[in-house]
Amino acid sequence: MSIETQPRSVSQTEQYEKCAHRFYLQRVERVVPRPAAWSHHGTAFHAAAEQVELSGRTMSTDDAVTLFSERYSALVNKDLDKEPNTDLWLSATGTGGEDIERRYALGQQQTRRYVEWAAENPTETYRTPDGKLAVELYFVVELGGVRVRGFIDQLVQEADGTVRPRDWKTGTMKSKFQLQTYGVAVRALYGVEVNKADWYLARNGGLSRPVPLDTVTEEAIGERFAAMDAGVKRGDFPASPSFSCRFCDVAHACSFKK
Repeated sequence: MSIETQPRSVSQTEQYEKCAHRFYLQRVERVVPRPAAWSHHGTAFHAAAEQVELSGRTMSTDDAVTLFSERYSALVNKDLDKEPNTDLWLSATGTGGEDIERRYALGQQQTRRYVEWAAENPTETYRTPDGKLAVELYFVVELGGVRVRGFIDQLVQEADGTVRPRDWKTGTMKSKFQLQTYGVAVRALYGVEVNKADWYLARNGGLSRPVPLDTVTEEAIGERFAAMDAGVKRGDFPASPSFSCRFCDVAHACSFKK
């Protein structure tokens, strides 16, 4: 499926808005990105949290930590086969090799804390009309005349009958647009009331403050997807050089990097 016709996502849209040329290099030119341990850290933590929730929070701490460790190691080793020189890996602090080791230990700590937090904070996961637990829930919905797809980490069933989207974060970057998209998508798909959303912040070991969604409209969210979709179809990919170029995984192929 070509980039012009495929469904859109929050990550695509935000990447396009921040630097459309990065979008072009990564998704049109298919430039091979530089590896980064932070990506595998997030993926492995999500895998562990997902299984904790799908088990009804009966999964043991040791089993969850083992799952994280095995998934993280597999992902890192796969990228090491492609790029064994860790000096070429992206890292916010220290060398790529140091970051790989640091995140292995940090992810284990964060996974352990998630199991502890889950035991301390009973939560009911929403079930979709077909009886599926809403964990890593895939959705496709039309917003602003554009097909939008994504995965929601968890939908929480509130005592008052409303539903709360929750996103698990291992990093510092949080996207209200992501939660807003989840909110309007859940309303459209399931006809439920969604008034707020939140993040589980692995760095802090607890929840963020709730993000209000009661005034967020499908029309407003749809406008952003429609604008991004139109830009891609026009072939409009301007560069936006900034400090963020330091953390861009395709900057090695960019002539505009700052």
